Amino acid sequence: MAKKVPEINSSSQADIAFLLLCFFLMTTSMDVDYGITRRLPPPVEQNVEDIKVKERNVMNVLVNKSDRLLVNGRPTDITFLMEEAKRFMTPNPNDPTSPEVEMKTIEGINGQVMMSKGVISLQNDRGTSYAMYISVQNELARAFNLLKEEQAWKHFHKHYDQLTEDQTKAINDAVPVRVSEAEPVEIVK
Repeated sequence: MAKKVPEINSSSQADIAFLLLCFFLMTTSMDVDYGITRRLPPPVEQNVEDIKVKERNVMNVLVNKSDRLLVNGRPTDITFLMEEAKRFMTPNPNDPTSPEVEMKTIEGINGQVMMSKGVISLQNDRGTSYAMYISVQNELARAFNLLKEEQAWKHFHKHYDQLTEDQTKAINDAVPVRVSEAEPVEIVK
């Protein structure tokens, strides 16, 4: 005759599993996704011709698959990108190597504003790391934010974050973020 094994009461196991699940949900922090705030350009019409941009008006920024940064063909450290972008986008009418400038009347700002015609062209290799891509984007954003801060102080004697909505719009019109991002390719440099 076989010996009878006593049964284990499992009626409370579901309650214990539910309490453990609640405990882990309340004590675990969820990862937060970070992103870049960018407004995409409008769709290109089919019959629009390519816009010719003078070479002096373009700052080429390339990032290869080894996360090496090239600015206008020269190797550059990421720590200097913000300074170079700011210097490039600052209007300098007396320098023939700097981008061209134009005078514009902007609603909300007294007098005309000297604006750079410069464009920063950014291109990444398909193998560029996401961290490097974000770092480059952050440095370019910092350069434009500093230019906006300078213009806010020049025209309104306030910091950019203290401006009214109309003043902020005027400064954004005076310092447009001109970053052209090309489709990633295989960069051999």
